Amino acid sequence: MTDINKASEEAVNAARQAEQFALMLAAIQAAQAVQQQPVPPPEPVQQSSGGAAKWIGIGVGGSVFLLTVAISAVAVAISAVALTACLIVLRSMWREYRGDKG
Repeated sequence: MTDINKASEEAVNAARQAEQFALMLAAIQAAQAVQQQPVPPPEPVQQSSGGAAKWIGIGVGGSVFLLTVAISAVAVAISAVALTACLIVLRSMWREYRGDKG
């Protein structure tokens, strides 16, 4: 019976060892599969073909800027005329108040 017990223990140890070897082999194969997977090439960056759109945008932006400058210049001119008229009226009122003729 000791031979049977000894053989049984050896069979159990062999089965455990076979399970360990199978686990190690599976881990090695998984690592190799991960390393061998091809890396997809990067997608090429598409050049924008909106050269005309860019220039149209610059033109519109420049036009809006110049229109703003022109309106500002008109506003300054109107303010200058109004200020001048106001000063002329105030000067004539001041002369009348003081009684100056001249």
